[in-house]
Amino acid sequence: MRQKTRFVCVSDTHGYTPSEAGFKLPAGDVLIHAGDLTNNGSLKELRKTIDWISKADFEIKIIVGGNHDVTLDPEFYREHGKRFHGQHLEDSQHCLKLITESPSVTLLRHEPALIRLTRAGGPNTVFKIFGSPYSQSQGNWAFGYESRNAAALWGQMPIDADIVVTHTPPRSHCDQKPNGMFVGCVALRSALSLIRPHLAVCGHVHEGRGYERVRWRGKLTNTGTERETETETQLESDSVDQVTRGILPPMGSNKQSLVDLTGKRDQRIDNEGFSYPGQRQHDLAETQPVSSASPGSESSASILEMAGPRNSPSAHPSLGTGSHGPSKRGFDYGLQTLRKETCIVNAAVVSTSWPHQGGKRFNSPIVVDLELPVWQGDHAVANR
Repeated sequence: MRQKTRFVCVSDTHGYTPSEAGFKLPAGDVLIHAGDLTNNGSLKELRKTIDWISKADFEIKIIVGGNHDVTLDPEFYREHGKRFHGQHLEDSQHCLKLITESPSVTLLRHEPALIRLTRAGGPNTVFKIFGSPYSQSQGNWAFGYESRNAAALWGQMPIDADIVVTHTPPRSHCDQKPNGMFVGCVALRSALSLIRPHLAVCGHVHEGRGYERVRWRGKLTNTGTERETETETQLESDSVDQVTRGILPPMGSNKQSLVDLTGKRDQRIDNEGFSYPGQRQHDLAETQPVSSASPGSESSASILEMAGPRNSPSAHPSLGTGSHGPSKRGFDYGLQTLRKETCIVNAAVVSTSWPHQGGKRFNSPIVVDLELPVWQGDHAVANR
């Protein structure tokens, strides 16, 4: 059995609250913020952002940092913090603590979690999510990485992630600048094409706001190896993804920016494999507790679990480094045979990049409806 779960997605709010940006948060089950919570990482900005996120009526709020959230990257801030805050450096640990101690907020720092929704009247669904703050930017910013390290970085995502939240977009998907250049990460796109999550949420490139449905390339054999009998030309032909760019209401519209991946067959995302056992015959990575909420606390409705050691790159050598991104050799394609499509959403709220010619303008949140396995007791209901 599956149940519709509503995700409300934002990114790149840069210290602005919904009232300041001129929108209301739609009702939903899960709030996702894909980074750039602040403009320069100050404790004042961060406190203002976490305040409105904490008060928002969602069972759980999942956030990642972004390149502007400099205090959330302690190593970077120790070396470069004076460039942002002069001699009056913020306490980076205090900023991190502000987020981690908020009972309904989950900060993901390049890590996965298994999330079970158990609020009364809610969807009671379960999903595995991976969140990461990393991106590449011009200049020296937080959570940066070199292109030569990108394959190893994104190869750390668990192969059975249902939802992926990254600050950076993947190359050629929701990442186009006004000059026509695509500036997303090639290695992230390669990793997503292997994992094929149901939903990938990002931001960073403000002008790339919107969504695309990507039907991933390639035909695979039962053994999980590439077709060695095919010619290079045929393989290249298979490498072209089928991309459908979604249409959302224009800026300023009162209509909700809704992406419905449920309901009619032509709307429903073409994916069958979920991370939780019972939905597929696939080996689920072991899990271990991340946090246990005390009875009656705001977060007691949701159980968070980290993916265990079998999700590490060493346990899955096929997700290691290589000159062309994650290797396909030896990869378990049990999930890939069931997953064919990913909906990629760039949820940037600030719609333009610095210097914001004509002034700052703001987009509304993007709402995504997704069917997920129902959680009951100590198992997910397997029948459809």
